[in-house]
Amino acid sequence: MGKIRSALIKRTAKQLIKEAPDAFDTTFEANKKALGNTMPSKKMRNRIAGYITRLKKNAELTLSKD
Repeated sequence: MGKIRSALIKRTAKQLIKEAPDAFDTTFEANKKALGNTMPSKKMRNRIAGYITRLKKNAELTLSKD
């Protein structure tokens, strides 16, 4: 089973990707640095960076299949 993410994490990550799709990469470390100190806590920043990584990897896989 996978980890459950809250709606806040998902909504924030999707909104950030929609606003600046080129600012994020498929690596967690790069996404963590891109978010910087803009998040209210380190835990939230890491969870959002991880979810953005997952979304970008999934998008990359679907593009490569086509």
